[in-house]
Amino acid sequence: MSEAVNNRPPAEPWRLSEHFVDPARSEAMETLFALGNGYIGLRGTHEESANGAHLEGSYLNGFYDTEPIHYPEAAYGLAHTNEFMLRVPNAKRIDLLLDGEAFALDTGTVHSYGRELDFRRGVLERVVDWEAPNGKRVLIVSRRLTCFAQRHVAAMEYRVTALNFSGEIVLVSTIFDAVANLQAGDDPRVGSAVSGPSLQLVERSHGHHRSVVVQRTSNSGLVLATATHAEAGDTALSAARADGQEFRVNLEQGASARLVKYIAYVSSRDVDEAQVAPRAHAELDAARAAGFDALAGEQAAFLESFWERADVTIDGDDALQQGVRFNQYHLLQSVGRDGKTNIAAKGVTGEGYEGHYFWDTEIYVFPFFLFNRPEVARALLHYRYAGLPKARERAREMAHARGALYPWRTIAGNECSAYFPAGTAQYHINADIAYSLRLYWQATGDLDFMADKGAEIVLETARIWLGIGNFDPSGAFCIHCVTGPDEYTALVNNNYYTNAMARMHLRFACEIAQRLRAERPAQFARLAAAIGLDDAELGRMAAAAAAMKLPYDAARGIHPQDDSFLHKQPWDIAGTPADKFPLLLHYHPLVIYRHQVCKQADVVLALLLLSDEFKLEDKRRDFDFYERVTTHDSSLSSCIFSMIAAEVGYEDKAYAYFMETARLDLDNTHGNTGHGIHTAAMAGTWLGVAYGFGGMRLFDGVAHFTPRLPQRWTRYRFQVQLRGAWLQVEVDAGGVRYTLAGGDALDLAHCGAALRLTAAAPTAHRSLA
Repeated sequence: MSEAVNNRPPAEPWRLSEHFVDPARSEAMETLFALGNGYIGLRGTHEESANGAHLEGSYLNGFYDTEPIHYPEAAYGLAHTNEFMLRVPNAKRIDLLLDGEAFALDTGTVHSYGRELDFRRGVLERVVDWEAPNGKRVLIVSRRLTCFAQRHVAAMEYRVTALNFSGEIVLVSTIFDAVANLQAGDDPRVGSAVSGPSLQLVERSHGHHRSVVVQRTSNSGLVLATATHAEAGDTALSAARADGQEFRVNLEQGASARLVKYIAYVSSRDVDEAQVAPRAHAELDAARAAGFDALAGEQAAFLESFWERADVTIDGDDALQQGVRFNQYHLLQSVGRDGKTNIAAKGVTGEGYEGHYFWDTEIYVFPFFLFNRPEVARALLHYRYAGLPKARERAREMAHARGALYPWRTIAGNECSAYFPAGTAQYHINADIAYSLRLYWQATGDLDFMADKGAEIVLETARIWLGIGNFDPSGAFCIHCVTGPDEYTALVNNNYYTNAMARMHLRFACEIAQRLRAERPAQFARLAAAIGLDDAELGRMAAAAAAMKLPYDAARGIHPQDDSFLHKQPWDIAGTPADKFPLLLHYHPLVIYRHQVCKQADVVLALLLLSDEFKLEDKRRDFDFYERVTTHDSSLSSCIFSMIAAEVGYEDKAYAYFMETARLDLDNTHGNTGHGIHTAAMAGTWLGVAYGFGGMRLFDGVAHFTPRLPQRWTRYRFQVQLRGAWLQVEVDAGGVRYTLAGGDALDLAHCGAALRLTAAAPTAHRSLA
């Protein structure tokens, strides 16, 4: 089936491309072709202002403004300030004029058109053969990149060839700085409630080649410098404009003009306010000295290193292979690597969820980087450590005399959830962060980090469980009035996921305290003194963990999602019209809360994260029950169901759920890709291969594998980094091959049997389960 018929990009394993302009899917393609480097994000809109964008957007990870949250009926402790990612000036504008006529895809004649993003080069390239209404025909080739190795820099090359004429062309380079964020309508996932621009002009200057715009946010007090340097060769006549530069070039037929544009974004979150403009100039000088081709080569080298360790290969399905690599590439583009920023739900590709960071990072995204780029995973933990003081402040506001409570959604550390039943009430955020620290500790054995930073986070957040839980008359430790991952069930008692993760958290807090006391006694003593920790409190944590209430229905053999879930009337999912999904957009929250219905994996997620605490038959019964009552209205859901389906032997369901995740954005299956990618689902694709079909679980620092080969595949391979070793796992019909590609030795387990790989004997072959 052709691209035009099924409205999906061609299935190409290493790239994303399009070969015609389809206005109906332009907004989604602007997201898919977005470029980022973890700091800068440029939506995949065309360079020219005449090629009207559906949603123009340039963003900086962690650059935000604030606005007060207004409640018609306020209450104590509600979040009072929202932080939202800002749309920053569009510095990538380049316009082409022929005798005063601007190049536009919807005027004149497009003889050919193509655009592609190669995941190995990290350069977005567009080629257009266009004939103006006046008959002049040109070939336009544009390339752009956001530099992975130079986080403040993006670069562009714009080449025009005169095909059937000799004469003058005009190239115009501008910065459009009158930007404003997308306003949210009836869909709370889309944008911000703020109206009007949030960036106020401080100064603006434009020379023959260089432009600098300095702005200040309205409320957060941050300062941003947006700077460009444009060159069109010695033969071009350049002139400054009020918004940039203009270059006039006389071309002979068959000759070309080349404009190179370097872009720098620097904010006061990176340097002192007085240094934002000087630093931007310095970044431009360095980029210009290197040149576009050198930057492109540097980009390719960075990606070669990334793919060497992170690539997942699948033989037998090109569309799926494309989806897996596309998702991994966008995760790399979206994640903050500086310890100051995180990864937003929509990355740096759109304003959905206002650029907020959620628990998605720790539970979905973190494992991908931990096992492929551990240094990035560590940087994400540094971000959480930097947020610990504000988490302590939030805990006091929530009536906790001790401990730290992390915000449900945030950028700079403040709680930004205006709807507390499905936000602040999700106390499991503390356990999710502790889970990522536990996973990091098991995968790396990095005691230095745990002693310096990790243990303090674990212990301070563990205190909150003692603050919100209590022992009931039977002696069970109960946690009341919380919301679990399933946001269609709010403010319940003893949410299974929350309680199970709290137990893990409390146990880990005691474990890491004992480990530090034994191996780093001086550091532990300083930490204990600093936070006021004593043995009695650790004893209370251990007692709460031992008595934690974990709901179980013996008659059905399943784990109820909470104390009341099985007593509610089931929602008639089959009888609900398709246009009424997602439910949150069509029914009042109270209507949903009164029913037995799940938005996403909740108990099923606990089955994955705490796998060794459940018997296989319990997992199968839980899966069967929760599959019937789950709408999967959240993009976080399908990948979790896929992994558990694979584990309990439901191969067809595992594959179907996996496919829903792997191409969720490429095929725009949720209908909102235009507002940004879904980073958690993208990470869930990697988890679906490694944890799902690969059967990978980490127990006590040892990786256990139970690989399965989907019927539609002939072979697949994924890689993980563990304890300083680099392991490749390759599965085909003949079995599984484990290869130690780096490191001295690694202990692992295959289908429960211990296995040791060494530099002298780096390969082992085993049969499939």
